[in-house]
Formats: sequence, structure tokens, C-alpha cells
Amino acid sequence: MAVSFQAPGFAKLPGIRHGFFTRRGGVSSGDYSSLNCGMGSGDDRAKVIENRTLAAARLGATREFLLNGNQVHSAIAMAVDGPWPDPTMRPHADALVTTTHGLAVAALTADCCPILFADPVARVVAAAHAGWKGALAGILESTVSAMEAQGARRDRIHAAIGPTIGPQAYEVGAEFEAAFVIRDAGYARFFRRPAAASRYFDLPGFVAHRLAMANIADAEDLGLDTYAGESDFFSYRRMGHQGGVDYGRQISAILLV
Repeated sequence: MAVSFQAPGFAKLPGIRHGFFTRRGGVSSGDYSSLNCGMGSGDDRAKVIENRTLAAARLGATREFLLNGNQVHSAIAMAVDGPWPDPTMRPHADALVTTTHGLAVAALTADCCPILFADPVARVVAAAHAGWKGALAGILESTVSAMEAQGARRDRIHAAIGPTIGPQAYEVGAEFEAAFVIRDAGYARFFRRPAAASRYFDLPGFVAHRLAMANIADAEDLGLDTYAGESDFFSYRRMGHQGGVDYGRQISAILLV
């Protein structure tokens, strides 16, 4: 059975079902063991399809009604109202928004930050994928705006931050930090320097900050670290440090019931 975590606050929202899925409970093997939901990985396609079927069933949906965009680290958020006409031709989008009952919108990650959103009154939900580029470019704000276009209100939008690489493992270079502080000198607080030649970035902390600045109702962080949680999560960076050439992706999804 596909294994997932729930955000405590989201679990209390009426008419909403969600899951931050782990890498456990699927059919893939080797480096993709076992609930790899990434169609872009080198895993056997039939196994990825079965894994997505298992995740969808856990949410009470069918595989065709479990959607993610072609994630390109952008600020593109788009509204969807049904399955893709051609599942192999997914549009470029790093966030999907829906008001359609039973349609699960999702984000695939393997260190980047998955964020689920819901306005239970307007019955609008969304899933976003935020790597550092997307978070800095405005994917979170784009998602909130796209939800508003579907009738949501900021003061009713709840967000939850799922499994993400933690600040103890996300080592970056000076040019990476410069890309942030040139936008806002205050962003320096999301970088830690334990030694003169090293910097570590707090991606979930930065995402939480941007969500707070968007003036939504609240945002909770599950505090799940993909890099440290080898038995539970896929991690692009951990796999690279271990000499791997490819990696699986976990899925995070939300739907209206």
C-alpha cells in the first residue's frame, strides 16, 4: 500500500483529501524502490504507471485523475478541470489549481519543495513544485493568484509544506546566495555559513517566508527532510553524493471530495 504523510491542519479541513507520499509502498526496485511516481525517470514505465495508480487509489481517485504538469522550475500556475487529453503531452506548469471534484492535482519532487493549498470554502485546491528557482521567481505567489481567479480568498487559503531537502544538507555556492540577496538583502538569513568556504540554504524556510508574505491564512511545515530520510524519500542530491545516475520522485497530491 502506498504510504503517505498528512499535514495535521489539512486533515481537519472539510471536503479535502491529500497526501505527501513517501517512496514506500510501490512496485519499483533498485534505486527506484519503490513508489517512484516520476514518468521522467529511467524506471520501467509500466512500474511507474502502477505506482501512480496505487497513489491515486490511496486518495480515492483513478490514475487518469492524478495530474502533474511538466515541471520546469518556473512561476507558471495553471487551472485544470479534467485529465490531460494526451498524458504524454503535459503542459509546462509548476503548479496546478482545480475546482473539479475528484481531480487530484499533484507535484513531483526529490528534494524540491511540494506545497499543497486549499480554500475549503470556495472549494479550490492546488499543488505546487518549488525548487529554489521557482520559489525565487514567484511560483507560490502565482499559485495563490491562480486560486483567487477561481474564487479563493487569501485569508481562507491554507498551505502545507511537504518533504524537502533540509537546511543541514543543501550546500550551495557564493553565486547561489548572490542571486537571492541581490533581490532582497534580508534573504541572507536563509543562508548558514558554518565555515568560510561553505554555505547552506534553507529552502523550506524560504518557502514559508514567501507564503507568509503572500498573506494567506496559514502555512504549516511538516519538517520532513528528503536528504536525511533515505528510507522514506527520494533525494536527487543524496543519490548524487552516493554516485547514482538517476533517482525516483515522490508525489504529493490534493483533491476535493
